[in-house]
Amino acid sequence: MTGDTGETAAAEDRPGPEGGDGGGRGAVVRARRIVVKVGSSSLTTAAGGLDADRVDALVDVLARHADAAGREVVLVSSGAIAAGLAPLGLAGRPRDLARQQAAASVGQGLLVARYTASFARYGRRVGQVLLTSDDTSRRAHYRNAYRTLDQLLSMGAVPVVNENDTVATDEIRFGDNDRLAALVAHLVRADLLVLLSDVDGLYDGNPATPGTSKIAEVRDPAELAGIDIGSAGSAGVGTGGMVTKVEAARIAAGAGVPVVLTSAVHAADALAGRSTGTYFHPTGRRAAGRLLWLAHASAPVGALTLDDGAVRAVVERRTSLLPAGVAGVEGDFAAGDPVELRDTRGRAVARGLVNFDAKELPRLLGRSTHELARELGPAYEREVVHRDDLVLLQQ
Repeated sequence: MTGDTGETAAAEDRPGPEGGDGGGRGAVVRARRIVVKVGSSSLTTAAGGLDADRVDALVDVLARHADAAGREVVLVSSGAIAAGLAPLGLAGRPRDLARQQAAASVGQGLLVARYTASFARYGRRVGQVLLTSDDTSRRAHYRNAYRTLDQLLSMGAVPVVNENDTVATDEIRFGDNDRLAALVAHLVRADLLVLLSDVDGLYDGNPATPGTSKIAEVRDPAELAGIDIGSAGSAGVGTGGMVTKVEAARIAAGAGVPVVLTSAVHAADALAGRSTGTYFHPTGRRAAGRLLWLAHASAPVGALTLDDGAVRAVVERRTSLLPAGVAGVEGDFAAGDPVELRDTRGRAVARGLVNFDAKELPRLLGRSTHELARELGPAYEREVVHRDDLVLLQQ
């Protein structure tokens, strides 16, 4: 295994525990490092406060499986905003970002305190890790996030990961913890992602409608074409729904991580490899380092229009983007921000971290790096977007 983290052992080669029903879920029972995501509706009461019994039931499953099989568990947990509603006297999830952040500030402490007490029953420590997309699309931040999580796991702690709702802005939000979980699974080189909610799998229609059936396995995203996946959940305390879970499963499976999607009450069966929920087979190979984050977690704050030659160089030859190939600049961005790379028809072909401020670029367009170095100094003899900070978008 290679990439920004410098790891060497391939997750696919790790030995795993025996067992399971053999129904195509061998990767589940072999998994050693697992990311489990649980939604707000599986942890809270109807009034919005934390349900201690539900939290304890989940921890019972996670701790016992970790102890019995020598597994490492990373928990991506929603519930911070929901947990903060009742203490702040809020009747429901607020729409404005400021009050969401206030609720998250109160609720995050309550959530982690509950997990800390619950895991302590098994002698397990808990470490809180709060992330924004900005923490993980930049190279140094990505490495630091990986090292923190890996160190917690090596010391026997359970990382509890959540989006840093108290400081995240609209521009640096993941948007939902399902997608965050898929990206964390990639970040820590997990062998398995388990998505837990209040629905026991993916159905070919509304589960409440007679005649609909649960989909046991998904081998290719194309199999879901024409299926009504629905929209956000109706519980009122979370932001996700089946559509976000399927998208998260697609991201993780596309990066080589198998996924089980089921309800929280079936968590034990899911981790044991039994036929519960919906199993998403891996459809791709693990991407290098943080490029998956750049593709799925970053929000472009500007755009660069490339001439035809630059598009071919970036897309077909996978080269860096040089000033000579840039035909236009849009947006107000700073060096290090994510920007969209477009062809002359306005179609997005790639995304990358730019090396110049927006106000610097106009005088550089169409000129060679050697010419710029002679005129402006050696600091300008560099790429607009380096190929290591660039990811192609699916066409």
